[in-house]
Amino acid sequence: MIGGRPTLLRRLARDATGATLTEFAFVGPVLVLMVMGIFDMAHTQYTAALVNGAMQKAGRDLTLEGAGSTEASIDQRVIDQVSAVVPSTASVELEKLSHFDFSDVGQAEEFDDDNGDGVCNNGEVFVDVNENGQWDSNRGEEGIGGARDVVLYTAVVTYPRLFPMYGLAGMDQNVTLRSSTVMRNQPFDQQDRSSETGNCV
Repeated sequence: MIGGRPTLLRRLARDATGATLTEFAFVGPVLVLMVMGIFDMAHTQYTAALVNGAMQKAGRDLTLEGAGSTEASIDQRVIDQVSAVVPSTASVELEKLSHFDFSDVGQAEEFDDDNGDGVCNNGEVFVDVNENGQWDSNRGEEGIGGARDVVLYTAVVTYPRLFPMYGLAGMDQNVTLRSSTVMRNQPFDQQDRSSETGNCV
């Protein structure tokens, strides 16, 4: 029996049975993670392209005269297009801000910075461009505005990832896509740029 042990050990050392299974145990998880990651990225890119396309079409439709009467159906069309390719638990938030001109998009309401701290406070006077009674870092007024107004139309889509690999790859559980389009309404009337003033709190 003692003389047989070296022979048995030599046979076991030369035996390659099951080597492939062992190697796959090391390579398999990485391979699966890569495949799921590729599918996840591809789906995200496809969804982003679809959202951008839907927003461009909706933006053009919203700039037409009389768009106010079809605004709800235009919004719903965007939601339906996005919902067709994302999980049912996804949320689609739409925001429309109208501005007097392209140069106003993303700009804060002007105010008299009397104390020079760069913050609208201490009763400083500001121009209430969007007429909501408070100073805003974005002077856009909610809605699609009127004739010749510039509309910033934004969609924010949030949905859980399709594949359960986000934790292993250090990714967030949810995907958040943001798409915006800026269009000018048709000149079917004159613009009104009258604005009230208010006091910062």
